[in-house]
Amino acid sequence: MEDGRSGLPRPPRRIPPNAGSLTQLEVPSRLTAPQPQPRRPWIFGRILAGLVVLLVIAAGGAGAGWFVHERRLAINTDEVLKSAGPAVVRVLATTCGSTGEASGVLIDNGRVLTAASAVANPRSIVIVTQDGRIRRANLLGTSADGVAVLQSIGQAATPMQVAAADPDPKAQRALIGYTAAGKQTINEIGSTADPRALSEVMNTAKLGGPVVDKSGDLIGLVTGATVQAGTIVPLANLRGYVGVSPSGLDVATAGTCAQSRGPQAAVVPALQVAATPLNVEVQRLFGNYVTLENQQDFRGLQALYSARFAKGMTEERDLHNHKTSYFFSPKITDVAPDGSYARMSYDILFAPTATGAGGQNCNRLDVRFQLVRVNGKLLIDRTVPMADPVSCDAD
Repeated sequence: MEDGRSGLPRPPRRIPPNAGSLTQLEVPSRLTAPQPQPRRPWIFGRILAGLVVLLVIAAGGAGAGWFVHERRLAINTDEVLKSAGPAVVRVLATTCGSTGEASGVLIDNGRVLTAASAVANPRSIVIVTQDGRIRRANLLGTSADGVAVLQSIGQAATPMQVAAADPDPKAQRALIGYTAAGKQTINEIGSTADPRALSEVMNTAKLGGPVVDKSGDLIGLVTGATVQAGTIVPLANLRGYVGVSPSGLDVATAGTCAQSRGPQAAVVPALQVAATPLNVEVQRLFGNYVTLENQQDFRGLQALYSARFAKGMTEERDLHNHKTSYFFSPKITDVAPDGSYARMSYDILFAPTATGAGGQNCNRLDVRFQLVRVNGKLLIDRTVPMADPVSCDAD
């Protein structure tokens, strides 16, 4: 051999077939003595672990109990309005100095609880239900805490239930009432323990509105001469006014003034035709007309009349016709394409002793107004009744 060694080279070392994947770099581990079993946990550790489990369970149970309690105290305003809303009415009146506007709640025997500040010395009163039905009402009496009890003429709607007991002081409550535009609303007002300021949700039209619990039952009534003075008359007081023979009421007397007014807020007629520029202009004209009539600004009305119409409808004649009137729920139902006329239906409240009243106090009218444009401005030129007046409470 070239390296000077003699003999044949050695054959490669054989690896036993059961040696697995052992390589030259791997060394079999040495055999070791059997390891002792791990020691069992101490008794204290077992007790500590059990205590932790108990605390977790207890905490979970407390959390579940709190959740259930909070749900029991919460109020679902959508569901409450659905069930209690039909018993909440608008109250409208012409009076000798009161606001003439409030919310109210219908209870048993056709009676309505509302705010006395809205109906003191009335010439006429109506209630308007959630679905638009109108019923005449008489004032039976008022209480020292500002509640007025009315008696409606004819069935108006399903009455509201009076709660059997005062709610949990932490239970949430809600106020149901109307806006000046006649829209029914509901607002959460907190609990008796943590009340929400009424001024945050109030307007004049919501005075007289019922305070209800989560079941929609009556638990209070908002009264007051103004929004700022609004307060909740509690259930204990109301119980005396809702029985068959109400107690704690002073007998009311009707107003005797020759000139009475209803609510004074601006009125916007509902537009039941397309909202084109012309139709919106008509809506603005009729809104001014109705608002000025309600405010009895008969001189201001002259600016809405053509010269020809103003000659016949003088300030004196307007006063004679409307000195106890209140216009509400106006709806514009038709407008000529050229603006030559527009049709409006509306309800009008007046004293039963007014000229031509015939003992009634509310009529529904349907009138077509002939219009002219003078110096680019639409004016009322003539009025034409489209139907005979119908009593408001005729369904």
